[in-house]
Amino acid sequence: MGSRQWNVSLEPSSIRYAASADEDLLSAAAKAGIAVPHACRNGVCELCEAHLLGGSALNTRSQQIMPVGARLMMCRTAALDHLELEINAVMAAGQNQPRKFQANVVNLSSISHDVYRVELQLPRRRELSFHAGQYLSINLPDAEPCYFSIASSPAEQNIELHIQASPEWLSAQKVIDALASGETITVVLPHGKACLACAPEKPLLLVAAGTGFAQMKSLVDYLRGTSSTQPVKLFWGVRRHEDMYLRSMARQWEKEWSAFSFQPVVGDDEDSEWGGHHDQLVRAVLASGTDLGNAEVHASGSPTMVYTLMDALVEAGLPPTAFFSDVLEYAPRN
Repeated sequence: MGSRQWNVSLEPSSIRYAASADEDLLSAAAKAGIAVPHACRNGVCELCEAHLLGGSALNTRSQQIMPVGARLMMCRTAALDHLELEINAVMAAGQNQPRKFQANVVNLSSISHDVYRVELQLPRRRELSFHAGQYLSINLPDAEPCYFSIASSPAEQNIELHIQASPEWLSAQKVIDALASGETITVVLPHGKACLACAPEKPLLLVAAGTGFAQMKSLVDYLRGTSSTQPVKLFWGVRRHEDMYLRSMARQWEKEWSAFSFQPVVGDDEDSEWGGHHDQLVRAVLASGTDLGNAEVHASGSPTMVYTLMDALVEAGLPPTAFFSDVLEYAPRN
């Protein structure tokens, strides 16, 4: 029988997680997917410093119970009761401020007839903090910023993107040409509020159309690095089979991770417009049998798809506050 679990609340971000008396607060936060700054893990670097606002905590080095108001290092502290801590370095979802970075392209490869996988290296990577599910902009000279979902977990050193480009899409092709040139590029990140700052407490439905899969990959990679046991179901909708450019990766997740399931939705239509195909994706989600009253949904795709999905799920019982998509921010309905 394991030791009792205590609730730890981090302020001002209002992020909560569970910790037991036999683990330090930093390790417990890491299991919950919470990015607490740290380096040494032995109380010397002081990056994980917090202040005890309420509850009872033990200094695991001195074995002293710490008084309310005490300064503590999360790597050297265990919970003896429910705790409230103040730590300004932990950001709530979407609260990281965008910053400009120079990035080097370390890999650019074609992974389908019109999708490229890009791997960026940031020389100042340690200065960057973002949440799973956020996106960035590539800022080329004399051009409007181009926005792309980050496809990698915040724990990864390099930044992965999936860029759809064909000769007729001039802006995307211009980005690919710039990435292929070998020159350093300017990126601004992170953007977006439809992201995860900690492992969710509800089952997750992830719904992607086309390269919206990139955002879902970031969320899945992130969640697999936590101790979360909540079910995660991915729906990926495309027009044609060849558009599902990393189907084998999603199938591999399904084999390796018992909490995860994958449902591909293929329109099998040559029509270049998404048109009514989003209805097929929405029907698949509705038919999944998920208890929408106890679920969290993250969606990535066109505004038409996202709003059609949101309306259908809310009508079927999903609380509006449990639906997350960047579309709600960059393309709000009047």
